[in-house]
Amino acid sequence: MKSDAQFGGAARALLDRDEVEGVLSGAFYSPAEAVEPPRSGPRPRQERPAHYKVICISMYTGDLDRLDGMIDELKGMGITKANRSALIRHALSQVDLTKVPRGL
Repeated sequence: MKSDAQFGGAARALLDRDEVEGVLSGAFYSPAEAVEPPRSGPRPRQERPAHYKVICISMYTGDLDRLDGMIDELKGMGITKANRSALIRHALSQVDLTKVPRGL
């Protein structure tokens, strides 16, 4: 088995010292002013899309189970892009407000 000294000799024979030092000094040991300082404070706000908003609503677990069952059924029918949001949007487009019960 080779000793550490033998491995070091093989590495020295393979690698050019000036080239290694050039890579290390340029990539790993660059001056502090060349390194971008870490950001402090909050990140600048990016423009948010105006055509939709992310919201949070409360639903009973039974209603969510029913909704998820409908999604599974739609996917089984080949509508692979079906999801909760899409089905709720479709249901909203079908609502007849004159038929909504008063005790909603």
